[in-house]
Amino acid sequence: MNMTQLNSQIFMKTTEKDSFYNNLEKMNILDILKNINTEEKKVALIVEQAIPKISQLCELIFRKLKLGGRLFYIGSGTSGRLGILDASECPPTFGVNNNMVVGIIAGGDTAIRTAIEFAEDCTESAWKDLNKYNISKKDIVVGISASGTTPYVLGGLIKCIENNISTGLITCNSNNSLSNKLDCCIELIVGPEFITGSTRMKAGTAQKMALNMITTSVMIKLGHVIDNKMIDMKLTNKKLQVRGKKIITTKLKISEEEAESLLKRYGNVRRVIEKISNNEKKT
Repeated sequence: MNMTQLNSQIFMKTTEKDSFYNNLEKMNILDILKNINTEEKKVALIVEQAIPKISQLCELIFRKLKLGGRLFYIGSGTSGRLGILDASECPPTFGVNNNMVVGIIAGGDTAIRTAIEFAEDCTESAWKDLNKYNISKKDIVVGISASGTTPYVLGGLIKCIENNISTGLITCNSNNSLSNKLDCCIELIVGPEFITGSTRMKAGTAQKMALNMITTSVMIKLGHVIDNKMIDMKLTNKKLQVRGKKIITTKLKISEEEAESLLKRYGNVRRVIEKISNNEKKT
């Protein structure tokens, strides 16, 4: 399927429109899986079209974080959980402080595992949640909302705009009411879901892809990656220790025994690489 065909099929439709498929309960499992996959394959093309906007948001986030600011995600349901997932993976992957990227979900931490009824319907809650972190103009807040109409998210973004705090939105519908007031609005128009309105599917996949791109690119530019290696990852288990040893072995072209000894001495991949590289320069 090319982009012209995709545009004609999807781009004037929203996640809430009726599915392209009917009588799902009459399909066999193989056909269900094939049809889900058919829909999911469209997502990467949608995200590709949004790369200029994603880049714009990344540049803004990079500037904020470089100056000591923080990135906040606010969302509800699947969108909120995806924000929390992305935020929680930054410290172990890139070695950053737990408070550099923060995910906040409507209904609080309980809502990560259990749906909290009507939590997303309060327009004031997100701002209260953000203020628990002493949100300021140094920070940036990115709302995640498949529909683009979630009161929790929009209410929080409006208060941020009123307080001159930088804002972004990742949504899967077009013509958002705040789009012209936000610093950046990323629209990932994935069209109707396989199950009508189930935005944990294509919309969730699109949001996860965008979030991966955002934090990965920003962390690379902040210096947490050398070549293609995660030099600041936290070595919190044996698997990661082995990975760290392999990075050192490859980067410095030394034996595994030497890499293991150096890692034990310095405790961090970056420190090993910098220490050895500096010693080599001196000699």
